[in-house]
Amino acid sequence: MSGEKTMSTATGVLSLQSLSPGADIESYVQTISAFPILSPEEEKALAERFYRHNDLEAARQLVLCHLRFVVHLARTYQGYGLPQADLIQEGNVGLMKAVKRFNPEVGVRLVSFAVHWIKAEMHEYILRNWRIVKVATTKAQRKLFFNLRGAKKRLSWLNPAETKAVADDLGVSAAEVSRMESRLAAADVAFDGVDAEDDSSAPAQYLSSSSADPADAVAEEDWRNLSQAKLAGAIAKLDERSREIIAARWLSDDKTTLTNLADRYGVSAERVRQLEKNALKKLRTSFGTDDGFDGPQVIRQAA
Repeated sequence: MSGEKTMSTATGVLSLQSLSPGADIESYVQTISAFPILSPEEEKALAERFYRHNDLEAARQLVLCHLRFVVHLARTYQGYGLPQADLIQEGNVGLMKAVKRFNPEVGVRLVSFAVHWIKAEMHEYILRNWRIVKVATTKAQRKLFFNLRGAKKRLSWLNPAETKAVADDLGVSAAEVSRMESRLAAADVAFDGVDAEDDSSAPAQYLSSSSADPADAVAEEDWRNLSQAKLAGAIAKLDERSREIIAARWLSDDKTTLTNLADRYGVSAERVRQLEKNALKKLRTSFGTDDGFDGPQVIRQAA
């Protein structure tokens, strides 16, 4: 009964003060400290109520009683120069996700399960907002970013032996360690440059030019070669008259009129138009395209 009374009293604070961390972190910490630390039995009972019966009040109490743990984790990331309130907010999101997925039947404490979700949200926030991490895109680089500074044993640059030791410890290459160390030591650079006379090193100068991109040219050539091969195969499946009509109407530099083709085959111009339409339909089927296939356009580009 005493535990329920304490929980009821602490929960009442929620209606008096906001539980969203703002500029006054200490006031927020004092507020969440009013919520009791759950015993294993209390935690399991609340978790089972939510897990088995979707009791949202039980989930709410689980979250409230673990907010102090989020603050504890957020303080371990103070060295990144990001607002503590924002880190705590992101960690709270992770805590709520953990509570939603927590299975009390596994036999572990919620805090052991939630730590991974809380850190994941904080890491994602740091990766989105800290200037250096914008180049840490691979799994290995992320691992280095969050471990390298703690692994370094002195403030100066790592020597080859220390680089190798850090690489072995983190399971990455020595080259990755050296690259990340350089990024950590790099200073911020103004996007447009600060020297009006010489801004050639400003990031703005690294933007792609409007000239043709060699990669685009290669991709275009590959597409053209593939289309030509598919077009040749598709045309080969047509009957002889249809092949001649397509060649005369779309593959020749001097495009033949429907009337001229009608005179050649001794049929009406309308009949030639129908043969052309059916041939284009067969080409569309051979190309394996959808109903939006523009037969004439593909033939022009592939040719």
